Amino acid sequence: MKFFETSKYFSLKKSTYINLRWIGIIGQLITIVMVYVIFDFDFNFILASVTIFFGILSNLYLIYINQKTQLSDAPAFIFLLIDILQLSFLIYLTGGIINPFSIFLIIPSIFSSSNLNLRTNLLLAVITIISIIFLTFVHHHLPSPLNESFNVSLYYYYSIPIALVIALVFLNYFAIIFGIESRLRKEALNKMEEVMAKEHELLSLGGQAAAAAHSLGTPFSTIKIISQDLIEQFKDDKEVIKDIELLVSQIERCNKILKKLTLDPIIEDDFIDRDISMSHYINEIVKSFQEISDKEFIVNYNQYSNSQKITRSIDIIYGLRNFIGNANKFAKKKIFINVKSDSQFTEIIIEDDGNGYPKDVLKKIGEPYIRSFKSPEKSKSGLGLGIFIGKTLLEKNFANIICGNSKTRSGAEVNIKWNNKDLLSL
Repeated sequence: MKFFETSKYFSLKKSTYINLRWIGIIGQLITIVMVYVIFDFDFNFILASVTIFFGILSNLYLIYINQKTQLSDAPAFIFLLIDILQLSFLIYLTGGIINPFSIFLIIPSIFSSSNLNLRTNLLLAVITIISIIFLTFVHHHLPSPLNESFNVSLYYYYSIPIALVIALVFLNYFAIIFGIESRLRKEALNKMEEVMAKEHELLSLGGQAAAAAHSLGTPFSTIKIISQDLIEQFKDDKEVIKDIELLVSQIERCNKILKKLTLDPIIEDDFIDRDISMSHYINEIVKSFQEISDKEFIVNYNQYSNSQKITRSIDIIYGLRNFIGNANKFAKKKIFINVKSDSQFTEIIIEDDGNGYPKDVLKKIGEPYIRSFKSPEKSKSGLGLGIFIGKTLLEKNFANIICGNSKTRSGAEVNIKWNNKDLLSL
């Protein structure tokens, strides 16, 4: 199953659902026994008991016959439908909609709205509404002698089903919205973990490659010196000279590859895990974008910027890279990065000369899977995952982030700020 399809997969956790059903069944049994035995109310106790027994059988079926740990849409719908019909029949036997326990009719539908798909939710909600309407007009009387002394105005009587239907619609709507948001956020967090796992893997491979390149530097230099000596010795033998020159050219090629791997020809042995300053973070990220982008990066460091070293963090690198990458994506020509640091705070301001954040998504910045419908650059607009991942990673590392539109330029602005004490504690 593809990652972006996970939010379309709906199911109920069977063990949780079974436990909830046991609570409901035990509650129903206790209620009818107390009403019939202790309060001595007269109603069809045998038929009510058979109805509850049917609920027990359906739960035993889930435990011993259905072997799946998750209930998909179809079986979940069937068992929730059984719950609605079973409770409706109990209420039918004991006074109909005026029974105070009729409020429980809306629970199966609300429970499904945050776990199952929209079609199943709507179907269960419609069935629940039909049951409420049916029980309003067709039902047995309240258990006697309660029915002899309990009389209400028709206005109040008909307000009960209306209130139940309104509550059902209202709670279903909010449960559906929160369920969708919860699934999308979970999906985005899973995506972030997937990306970070790949980044750590690449970092590990990159470190091994850089270490290998660093170690191979000396042997290659020795081979190059020996090759030059051989050229001097066999300068009269054209065939041998041709082979030695090919060997030298390949050594030169290897040296160029080594330089790309190490990124720094004067790097020390502890280069893989060394601590670096925030300006170094920015320089590394900007350099990687300059190699693939035709836009201009303008990086400024204020005169108070200090060069305190902080532990290299893949979270910070990837978080900053996401925000700088977004600026590069939406900028027209220039990206402006200002790094400010003093004894207390370190601040990075990233701006671009693009069109800025669209107004319809400005208030939702930082949430996953948001898309503007008014942006003039719809072809470039994404799902908001870049900002969500960057914001989550940097906030996890004590950063305070404010996203908005720049007051001095035409594009977007991201303000990332740390307390230096927090940075040093990473």
